[in-house]
Amino acid sequence: MHSREIADNGLTLLKKGKQGMIHALFGRGGLLILCMLVQAVILFGAFFWFEDNLFIYLGGSALFTVCITLYLVNSSMDPTAKVTWLVIIMILPVFGCIFYLWTQSEFGRRTLKALVNRSGKLSENLLRQQPEPMEKLEAEDSGAAGLARYIASCGQFPVYQNTDVTYFPQGEDKWKRMLQELETAQHFIYLEYFIVNEGLMWGKILEILARKARQGVDVKMMYDGTCELTTLPYDYPKRLNALGIQCKMFSPISPVISTHYNYRDHRKILVIDGNTAFTGGVNLADEYINHVNRFGHWKDTAIMLKGAAVESFTLMFLQMWNVDEREPRFPQTVPVPEIPAKTEGFVIPYADCPLDDNKIGEMVYIDLLNRATQYAHIMTPYLILDGEMETALKFAAQRGVDVKIILPGIPDKKIPYALAKTHYRSLLRSGVQIYEYTPGFVHAKVFSVDGKEAVVGTINLDYRSLYHHFECAAYLREVRCLPDIEKDFHKTLLKCRTVSEETVKKEKPLVKVTGVLAKIIAPLL
Repeated sequence: MHSREIADNGLTLLKKGKQGMIHALFGRGGLLILCMLVQAVILFGAFFWFEDNLFIYLGGSALFTVCITLYLVNSSMDPTAKVTWLVIIMILPVFGCIFYLWTQSEFGRRTLKALVNRSGKLSENLLRQQPEPMEKLEAEDSGAAGLARYIASCGQFPVYQNTDVTYFPQGEDKWKRMLQELETAQHFIYLEYFIVNEGLMWGKILEILARKARQGVDVKMMYDGTCELTTLPYDYPKRLNALGIQCKMFSPISPVISTHYNYRDHRKILVIDGNTAFTGGVNLADEYINHVNRFGHWKDTAIMLKGAAVESFTLMFLQMWNVDEREPRFPQTVPVPEIPAKTEGFVIPYADCPLDDNKIGEMVYIDLLNRATQYAHIMTPYLILDGEMETALKFAAQRGVDVKIILPGIPDKKIPYALAKTHYRSLLRSGVQIYEYTPGFVHAKVFSVDGKEAVVGTINLDYRSLYHHFECAAYLREVRCLPDIEKDFHKTLLKCRTVSEETVKKEKPLVKVTGVLAKIIAPLL
């Protein structure tokens, strides 16, 4: 029996000193990293071997580089990513070309893509668009209806009415309501999170999950495999299984260098009995509820859905859960949620898969910006933009739209923080207003537009979220919580410092240099 105790922090499965970075370095995680480093050294060694054969090296590398460059220029790759690869190939002609071919070979990616596609195919008929919500949305706003049709064409996610949406302006608010809703579970609890770490937040949740599992509730838990390197040991799923909680890691890290490690499960989903769903930026660790202080005050947001739209989140979870199942199992129908007595507006939950050609997360944001007439208010922890997103932000501001972006005042990662600042000058000159949250770190992912539309979910304004991660969000139109979202934005704005061209000029030289250098490889970060 694994050591566990029920204390003030709830249920814990790890002894002190058996979690976090130390465990990762000296446990299995450290071995994984070591194996990958050895492989990298071998690859570099093969490259330097050519230097002893100068004639072959120079002639072959020149021809090889020209061929790869022509192929790259004529590819359908994002233009910003093309520039990154051209710079790498220019600096390291042979190795850069080999590295590019290796990433494009989709080693590991093809297997993951096939599994994801299989899961999607087996469940593609479980959600059907009801005609009435779509007809009403079309009559109300043809632009929003067009966005709904786009989301449906990419992921078969319907537009719903009869869904009550509650907005949580802090991680603490979401957590308290999570505990209340978990206690009501009678049939199933599904959790899918990017980060899980033992402490007060997860301990209290885990205590309820273990108790519900003993009562016969179907409890399924999935978290991203990178947790093994940072927060949890490799055998943590077994520890949860011993409590009656079905648990798995998405894409566990193995001692093989592979491109599929780019594709992380960044989603945050909790579904209870098919009636209640949570999503947003809040992971299951104590910094998200400000129980521990890592980067000042942690500003995060989330939403809770009750009603018809919950069925989309139920299916999202089941699709991801079944990705690595030998025999995927889906219900004949997705559980029909209980419908609130009277609710207004439209809700479209949607997921973004990095393994297809659709950039749903980015396209939804761009569509909102292009249709905005009064304001577009944004909170995001990272600002690492491709050309399309930067153009959309600038174009909206140049049209007279009040575009405001709130970013962290205290960063969690130095390089993304420096990268964000490389976009400041261009955005400011176009009329985009930028603010930094002085009390600490903003982890919220919120778009609020014209008092009519909003998006709350897991999707950051950076390459990882827009191109490489599995993500999710909910598009909201005319729901009752929209004023709460906008009120929270303005309340947060009061705690921010204004960024101007003068403050950009006064930025520390090290930050400027870091940003300029990092921008070269931004699409790879």
